[in-house]
Amino acid sequence: MEHLQNSFAVTRERIREFYPTLAPHIRRTPVISVDGTEFGLEPGTLALKLELLQHTGSFKARGAVTNLLTKTVPRAGVVAASGGNHGVAIAFAARKFGVSARIYVPTVASIAKIDRIRGYGAELVIAGELYAEAYEESQKWAASSGAMAIHAYDQPETLLGQGTVGLEIEEQLPDLDTVLVAVGGGGLTGGISAWYAGKIRIIAVEPAKAPTLTRALEAGRPVDAEAGGIAADSLAPRRVGELMFPLAQKFVERVLLVTDDEIMRAQQALWKEMRIAAEPGGAAAFAALLSRKYQPVSTERVGVVICGGNTDAVDFSK
Repeated sequence: MEHLQNSFAVTRERIREFYPTLAPHIRRTPVISVDGTEFGLEPGTLALKLELLQHTGSFKARGAVTNLLTKTVPRAGVVAASGGNHGVAIAFAARKFGVSARIYVPTVASIAKIDRIRGYGAELVIAGELYAEAYEESQKWAASSGAMAIHAYDQPETLLGQGTVGLEIEEQLPDLDTVLVAVGGGGLTGGISAWYAGKIRIIAVEPAKAPTLTRALEAGRPVDAEAGGIAADSLAPRRVGELMFPLAQKFVERVLLVTDDEIMRAQQALWKEMRIAAEPGGAAAFAALLSRKYQPVSTERVGVVICGGNTDAVDFSK
């Protein structure tokens, strides 16, 4: 297919057109229905989109593969900065398509994610304490080496791939009223928002210690925010993406903040009741329900994206 241009807009039509090209390279992740009473919530059916079962353990594989399907990779290969999941996804995609990859991660990246990056054969460089510092170093390498940089969230191709999560949710749950989705840089929220384009309610959820979209909406533009907390390796860039921001302004109904304790309780509840091993970022959207920061009405049909499972919290050696 023709290479996509960096200026293209991510829309429902583009996502639908591209999906058949991407589909052979990703998993169509399942949805499961549960009753809220299983988690001590009010009666009502909840649907969980298990994107943690995607290749590489997170939705990031979609955007990574999209970039390699739609661009010509130079001989120097690809380079990316990541809190962890994007790096795992780029390493996976690079191995799949036979190109070299260099991944920069900060010191907050989890051992589980670092091990997966190395396991896929990518060169790994630890640089800085947070994502923003790793990103700066990756840009220097791209400039000096000629490698193709693939942004974790602020790139059209990345949003296009992540938007296919929304397409699958609508096909699997056509009568849904609301989707709750976690926000870091906003690639997943932006992609899903582009797909639904106002057809249903989009509720964004982010850690209270990394309120990137909250601060951006307050300021009317992406601005620097705090970048800490338990989910810092997946939901704590310095600021939300420029490309997703207008989509969020237009299509995200509200943003909810959840605490580290609420995220941990959501992780524990998902494991205890469903045997779902979600990483902190993967459990953040569910934390908004469990903490009752978001309270559906009795007839509301709610979907929650469990977006990542790269954790070593479950120890099977015991």
